Amino acid sequence: MNLFDPLKIRDITFRNRIAVSPMCEYSSEDGFASDWHLVHLGCRAVGGAAAVLTEAIAVVPEGRISPSDLGIWKDAHIDNLARIVRFIRQQGAVAGTQLAHAGFKASTSAPWIGAGKPVSVAEGGWRPIFSSTSKPFTPESIPPEALTVEAIARLAHCFAEAARRSLEAGYELIEIHAAHGYLVHQFLSPLVNTRTDQYGASFENRTRFLREIVAAVRHVWPERLPLWLRITASDWTEGGWTIEDSVALARQVKPLGVDLVDASSGGIVPGARIPVGPGYQTAFAERIRRDTGILTGAVGMITSPEQAQHIIATGQADVVLLARQLLREPYWPLRAAHVLKQDAPWPKQYERARW
Repeated sequence: MNLFDPLKIRDITFRNRIAVSPMCEYSSEDGFASDWHLVHLGCRAVGGAAAVLTEAIAVVPEGRISPSDLGIWKDAHIDNLARIVRFIRQQGAVAGTQLAHAGFKASTSAPWIGAGKPVSVAEGGWRPIFSSTSKPFTPESIPPEALTVEAIARLAHCFAEAARRSLEAGYELIEIHAAHGYLVHQFLSPLVNTRTDQYGASFENRTRFLREIVAAVRHVWPERLPLWLRITASDWTEGGWTIEDSVALARQVKPLGVDLVDASSGGIVPGARIPVGPGYQTAFAERIRRDTGILTGAVGMITSPEQAQHIIATGQADVVLLARQLLREPYWPLRAAHVLKQDAPWPKQYERARW
């Protein structure tokens, strides 16, 4: 395998193995996509990525990470998103979206205001905040309300409705966000989930909410279209979620219709000792791929064409997802093709500037 080999998942063919990782832009009002999102996401499609995913897009208004996050909780959101999708697809990229609920990490400020700082109701935030249990993210955080069984069922339906709207907007790829300490991860991790009902205690119970979301989404998401899942492969904390749990989870969700596991890590507790460095999460993708046979995506500190090529060529993952490097260099895929001596089509408007 090579970085610029096409990849077919179900009926969708990705032109290479490079995906734009979801990145919050904090540039939305009432969940609506703006011109910023059109230019930000469209530019990366022009730049040669195979898949362009939106930021975490909230399935309910109280599920936003910040008041300025994208939403897909009402039909009125569809038209603005559809405009972006059309442009992405016109550039030969696959348009994807990441469905999410922030749980006890909701209603916080943009990073340039103060990362993780709670936003009050007077400042445009909201209460209450929900989670698997009433344990707050930090001692200083507002304690969340534990979701009732009835509320859990309603939220699974909200994910399905968000998938329906995504389909109407023209998306061809959905990723369910179950990582980074957000709501679904709050059910998975034993560091947070202290429930004693059918959604807590055992591994089977803690993964139940996610499995119900996957089933609900797959019920409305066509068989011909891919479904990805982002997970925290390790909590990096004793007593937390482990890579062994991630392998077991991949085995559970693969027959439910998940096509690729996007293996990230951390986020459930503050102060976890994470050995951040080039490719520090790639081993998780490799292990899940090797032990389960499911496709995987590697993400985190992937910056050079040679590094990305090595990950794909050695079978550590099937896709690389880039985030900050693509903020620095939107046309990174085109440069990577040149460095690796691979053929990649340029936009016809830019051909006169080709190497």
